[in-house]
Amino acid sequence: MDDNEKLEASKKLPKDVAEPNPDLDEIDKTNESISEPESEEPVSDEEIEQIIAQYDRESNTRHFAGVPKTIVRYICVAFALFGLGINIGRIDIFGLIELNMLLPPQVHRSLFVGLLIFMAFLVYPAKRKNNIKVNYIPWYDFILAIAGTTAFLYHALRFDTIARQMAVFTQLDIIMALIGIVVLFVICYRVVGWPVLVVVALFIGYAYFGVHIPGRFGHAGYRWERIVTFLFYTTEGVIGTPTMVASTFIFVFIMFAAFLVQTGVGAFFIDIANAITGRSVGGPAKMVVIASALQGTICGSSVANTVASGSLTIPLMKRLGYEKNFAGAVEAASSTGGQVMPPVMGAATFLMAEITGIPFRQIALAATIPTLLYFTCVLASIHFEAKKIGLRGMPEDEIPKFWPLMRSRGHLLLPIFSIVFFLAQGFTPTRSAFFAILTAIIVSSIRKDTRMSPKKFVNAMETGVRNVIGVGIACAMAGMIVGVVVLTGLGLTFANSMIALAGNIANDTWRMFLVLFCTMVASLLLGLGVPTTAKYVIVATVTAPILTRYPIGLPILVAHMFVLYFGTDADITPPVGLAGYAAAAISRGEPIRTCVIATRLAAAGYIIPFFFAFNPQMLLIDAYWWEVLWVTVSALAGIIFVAAGLSGYFIWRMRWWERLMIIGAGLALIDYGVITYAVAVALVLGVVASQKVRSKLERTIAV
Repeated sequence: MDDNEKLEASKKLPKDVAEPNPDLDEIDKTNESISEPESEEPVSDEEIEQIIAQYDRESNTRHFAGVPKTIVRYICVAFALFGLGINIGRIDIFGLIELNMLLPPQVHRSLFVGLLIFMAFLVYPAKRKNNIKVNYIPWYDFILAIAGTTAFLYHALRFDTIARQMAVFTQLDIIMALIGIVVLFVICYRVVGWPVLVVVALFIGYAYFGVHIPGRFGHAGYRWERIVTFLFYTTEGVIGTPTMVASTFIFVFIMFAAFLVQTGVGAFFIDIANAITGRSVGGPAKMVVIASALQGTICGSSVANTVASGSLTIPLMKRLGYEKNFAGAVEAASSTGGQVMPPVMGAATFLMAEITGIPFRQIALAATIPTLLYFTCVLASIHFEAKKIGLRGMPEDEIPKFWPLMRSRGHLLLPIFSIVFFLAQGFTPTRSAFFAILTAIIVSSIRKDTRMSPKKFVNAMETGVRNVIGVGIACAMAGMIVGVVVLTGLGLTFANSMIALAGNIANDTWRMFLVLFCTMVASLLLGLGVPTTAKYVIVATVTAPILTRYPIGLPILVAHMFVLYFGTDADITPPVGLAGYAAAAISRGEPIRTCVIATRLAAAGYIIPFFFAFNPQMLLIDAYWWEVLWVTVSALAGIIFVAAGLSGYFIWRMRWWERLMIIGAGLALIDYGVITYAVAVALVLGVVASQKVRSKLERTIAV
């Protein structure tokens, strides 16, 4: 294609997004992220439901109508009220009535899992095609629901007797434990999917067949009776820390998110993001980043966030000229980053607070700078991509006004700010979320169009419980992983093996980098296809201990944030990036290519953990303000350089060797030191000088 043909092709873009490109002769079609808008029909609501069901198993639910729908709805409401009541504990009503709903931990958690199993069999079909049948529940689902619920109720009612038995179990105890675990496996496949099921099965197999495993990973092995009773009856298994967190912090925060959604805050987030970025270069894609970041902080799933906001934003980007794979990648990368977006963050953060003993507010504060850097990288990547191709912003008549938006719906942000306020006042996360729910109900009544009607109130209760089911089942399954690690000492063995490998390297920096890199790979692999909460439990149990031991010796917060970031990144990492697959289904793009582009856009997600591993000041750990500022500025420059190199555009379109130089400069800034900084500055200046000279020559030739 000659220059004239390329110029004609560029004119086919919408007038509101096309602009002259001074470097058309270098366009590489294999990397081109913008194309002529496609004339495909938008994704229908039915297709969106199918996408959610395919890539987010937690949304593959039965359909009810009429009286059965009402019954299921109010069963959910009853469960929601029970869960909120248990978490509030003692309630004093004007000094007249005092309700004490506190239960022993074992009873609380067993009841929670038992009721979850009952609700899950009520809501989730065995096969996807079964959810097409309205009001249909097969007889065997009732049997499984009753069997699983009975097993956990048995534990709740007999926990005192079982505790006094001192690990001596009757035949009935063993049978009930086996039934409970088997039924939990069955419902896990329906709700969460096979990846978690396979991982847990492998861990249990390791506990049973350890005697046949050679080398340092072998152990004496355990009888199946010992395994099932340990995993079922102790607080190191099914009713362990993950279930405790799911039944308390996560439960209340998911209910808060459900109430917030009923106020219409999702559409408000999109409008605000549009008002801020709509006029800038690459505005539609930048709008997606901001909207998905805001949406992600109240959403417990990167896949659900991708589908919820992507059903609106991906068609918009395609209409304005973005290539379908690039449009899907922007949404997937942004939604995945929303899982670690303060102040609410994802459900895994509450698990981190419990496992590490670090207050939730400290974790949320520590995550602020890395999260801002992550989304800055995505925005920078989009900006360079748009400049390379030649895109402008959105049409003026499609951009809402910022201040009118804030005047009409700005009050919807108050519940989110109330979370920060109550946490700062020393309230527990559970009580902070409960008061935030009350705040959402109160402030929504300011305007009629956002008011929480009785119908919306019931919808919030039902939606919240449905969302809790998937997270709760995943946490119960993840608890068994923790149990096997505790029972067999696998975590210590794995950490010792990694440290022994690193011990062969004399240089401290390279030794640390090797261990961090191996931990990154392990966290990505363990997180493929697994929900966020379960993947964090896996990586925190298996890989985080590696980083806290000698000779690495990272602070515990740094180690757990490191593995959380890479566990989350697994949602866009090929070949099994579920968020990328969901986005591709909406954009009608290629899943693998969408994941590859999303990985490139979210390069910061793979680099920032190394930054704060080498520079813990970024997480506000034992640092003065000027140290935090210096590290943050260095990291910001580094990720922008990497984003420019990966996109192939900085001041001008870059040659391959310029891209390598500027990526090298960005990576050099990871290690805090005079030499590395000097190398980075020299490389960047070299690229800038080369770009300036080349752009001047090309403009002279053009004249």
